[in-house]
Amino acid sequence: MVEEETKKKISAWAQVRAMGYNFWISNASEAMERLAFFGVRAILPLYMFSPKSVLQLSMTEKGIIFGVWAWIQCLLPMVTGGYSDAYGYRKSLVVAFTLNFLGYILMANIIGLAGDSHALRFWIMMMAAMLVGMGTAVFKPPVQGAVAKALDESNSGLGFGIFYWVVNIGGFLAPMAAAWLRGDPVLNPTWSHVFYGAAIVTALNLAFCLILFREPERDPKAGEKSSAKVFIDTMKQLWHDQSMFRFLLVVSGFWFMFMQLWDLLPNFIDEWVDTTDVGAFLFSVLGEGAHGFVTASGAAKPEILINIDSFTIILFVIPLSWFFGRYKMMTSLVLGMIIGLIGFIGAGVTNVGLIAAFFIFVFAIGEIICSPKFSEYVGMTAPPDKKAQYMGYSNMPFAFGWGIGNFVSGPLYDAFSSKAELAKNYLVEHLNMTTAQVQALSPSDIIPTLAKRAGVSEHQAVDLLWKEYHPWIIWCILGLVGLVSIIGMIWNYKTSKK
Repeated sequence: MVEEETKKKISAWAQVRAMGYNFWISNASEAMERLAFFGVRAILPLYMFSPKSVLQLSMTEKGIIFGVWAWIQCLLPMVTGGYSDAYGYRKSLVVAFTLNFLGYILMANIIGLAGDSHALRFWIMMMAAMLVGMGTAVFKPPVQGAVAKALDESNSGLGFGIFYWVVNIGGFLAPMAAAWLRGDPVLNPTWSHVFYGAAIVTALNLAFCLILFREPERDPKAGEKSSAKVFIDTMKQLWHDQSMFRFLLVVSGFWFMFMQLWDLLPNFIDEWVDTTDVGAFLFSVLGEGAHGFVTASGAAKPEILINIDSFTIILFVIPLSWFFGRYKMMTSLVLGMIIGLIGFIGAGVTNVGLIAAFFIFVFAIGEIICSPKFSEYVGMTAPPDKKAQYMGYSNMPFAFGWGIGNFVSGPLYDAFSSKAELAKNYLVEHLNMTTAQVQALSPSDIIPTLAKRAGVSEHQAVDLLWKEYHPWIIWCILGLVGLVSIIGMIWNYKTSKK
C-alpha cells in the first residue's frame, strides 16, 4: 500500500521546511479569495430562492445562473492556465481580482438597478455571476501552479493538505461572517453588506499579491507565443494526455454530486430541516454570541450547518493528509469518495438538524481524504513547465459536474422537493382547491393556507408534506451519479494498470 519509502522517512517538519516562500504567499492569497468567495456563495442560494429571498427567482433560474457560472469558472482555467504560464502569474492575478471586485459590487446593487423587473434581476445576477466566474477562473491556475512549483514528490501530500487547510480557514470564516452581515431575513435583512465585504477583501488581496507575490520561473520562450498559439497548444496538450483526460472525465460524476452540498443543500435545509436543535446547541456553547447565527425563531441559519464542512477540514486535514500521504493517491481518492457519498446522502435524507449536521461532518471527512489527493494527482502528474496549465485542467470535472449538476438539480428540485410546489399539489389533490386558486397565492401565503385548511400548525403542515411526497428523494438521485462515478474511477484505474 505504501507508495514510496521516502515519504515514510522524511518527517513532517522537514517536509514543511522544504516548502518555498511562494507556497505560503499563495496559501494566504487563496485563503483571502475564499473568504470573499464563500461568504457570497454561502448566502446566494437563499438570496436568490426562498419565500423570504430578495431576488425571488425560481429554483430553475437559480440553477441556470449557477450552471453558467460553473462552466465559466471551471472551463476557462483550462485556457487561462496556459496564459499564466506564458505571460506571467502576477498579471493574471491583477485581472482576476479586478473581475471579482466588479462582480461583487454588481451583486450588491441588483435591486437598485433592476427595481421590480424580475427579468432584469435574473440577467443582472447572471452578469455578476459571470464576472466572478471569470475572475476566479483567472485566479486559480497561477495560485495553484505556484503551490505545485513549490512542492516535490517528497512533500506534495502534506503540502496540498496544508493548502487545503489554509483555504478552509477562509471557507470557515466566510459563512459565519456572511450569516452575521446579512442580518435576520425577516426583522433586519442586510444582504448587500455581504457583497460589499467581499469586494473589500478582494481589493486587499490584490494589494497583498502586488507587494509580496514573486513571479515563479517560467519558460523564457513561452511569452513569445501568440494568444491563439497558447490556446491551441493548451488544448492539444490535454487531448494528447489521454490518461489525464479519462481521469478527469470519470471524476466529473462525483463532482456533479459533490457541489450540490453548497448549491442545493442550503435551500433544502431552509425549507425542510428543523434546525432549532442546532440553534439551541449554539446558544449553549456561544451564549448570546450565537444571535448572529440563528434566526428570530431560534433556528440555526443554513450556512452555519454547511460550515461544519470547513470547520471539520480545519481540524483534521493536516493529520489526515500526513497519514494518507503514505498511501497510493488513487487508494486515498476512492476511499474519500465513498465516505463523501455516505455523508452526502445522509445529510439530505433527514429533516432533523443535528442528524444533518452529523452527516455533513461525515461528508467533510471524505472530502479531506479525496479532494487534496485529486489536486496532488494532477499537480504531480503535470510536466515541470506546465504546472499552472495542468492545474487549469483540474477544473474540468468541476465544469462538467458542477455545471451540469446545477442545470439538472434546479428542475429536479422543482419537481421533487420544492416546498411551495408540493404544497400547491397537496392543496389541489387533498384539500379541494382549484389550480387557479392555488396559483393566485403568494409564496409567503402557501404554507399558512395549507396549515389553515388542514387544521394543523405550519410546522405540522411541513411535516405532512415531508411524509406525503418524500422530498429527500432528490439526494438519492444525485448520490446515484456519485456512485456511478466511483465505480468508473475504480474501473479506469484497474484498466490503466493493465
